Amino acid sequence: MDLNNYHTHTNFCDGSDDPEKYVLEAINKGFKSLGFSAHAPVPFETTWSIKKENLESYCKTIEYLKEKYSDQIKIFLSMEIDYIPEITAGFEELVSEYKLEYTIGSIHFVKNKDNKELWFIDGPEKGYINGLKTVFDNNIQIAVETYYKQICEMTKTQKPDIIGHLDKIKMNNKNRFFREEEDWYKNAIGNTLKFIASTKSIVEINTRGIYKHKTNSLFPSIPVIEQCFNLKIPVTINSDTHEPGELTNYFDEARLILKDIGYKKISYLTADGWKNQDI
Repeated sequence: MDLNNYHTHTNFCDGSDDPEKYVLEAINKGFKSLGFSAHAPVPFETTWSIKKENLESYCKTIEYLKEKYSDQIKIFLSMEIDYIPEITAGFEELVSEYKLEYTIGSIHFVKNKDNKELWFIDGPEKGYINGLKTVFDNNIQIAVETYYKQICEMTKTQKPDIIGHLDKIKMNNKNRFFREEEDWYKNAIGNTLKFIASTKSIVEINTRGIYKHKTNSLFPSIPVIEQCFNLKIPVTINSDTHEPGELTNYFDEARLILKDIGYKKISYLTADGWKNQDI
C-alpha cells in the first residue's frame, strides 16, 4: 500500500514544525503524497487555528514546497475547516479564494441552536465537562445528537472531501456521560452514516486519538468502521499529525483493522481526483 497522509498540521497552526520538515520526513518514509491541512480560521480567538493574516503565507509556502519536491512526492494544499452553522465561512468560499485541492470538514464546536452557545468538545476535559453543563444543561443525549446532526448538515451543505475524526465526541467522554453501546447513541451515529453513504464524502480513519492515548480506539471506533463498510462508505487513513515523526503512527494497525473488517481498498488523492488503491 502506498503511503499517503492528508491530515497534517504544521507551525502555521498548532503543529510543531515548519512544513518542509514534514515533507522531508514523508520522503524519507517513502510517501507517495502528503496533504497539508491547517486549521482554517474561525471568527473568534483560538490557540490552534491559523491566523487569517497568515493564510497567504501558508498557501505560498505549500505551493513552493510542491514545486521544489515535485520529482519526489506529490504535495496537496488543503485546510481542516470547522463547520459551525451561521458562524464559519462556507467551504467553497475558502476553496475558491485559496485554491484548496481538497477539504477536511470537522466539528470541534457544537452549536446549541436554542441558546446559540458553543460546546467545545476538543481540548482539556474540563472544558468538555463545563461546556456540557453550561451549553446543554448536562443533557448528554441532546448534546451528542446535536453533534451528529451538525455533521450531517456540514456534509450536506459544505460537501467536504473528507469527514474528520467522525466520532471525536467520545474523546473526552471516557464512558462517563454515555456509552457507545446505548441504543440512542447507536441510532444517532447510524443515521449519520446512512446520510454520509448518500454523499461522496470520505470518512477518515484517524489514528491520533489512539497513538496519543486520548482514546482506546480509532476515530471512528471499529463498530462504526464496520457500518461504514456495510454501507460502502469510502475511507482513507490519516494520522492527524502535529509533528513530523507522527506521519505514520498506527498506520499498520489501522490497515490490518480495515482488512479484517473487509475493506480491500482505500481512497487516495491524485491530480485527477480521488482514486482507490489496494490496502
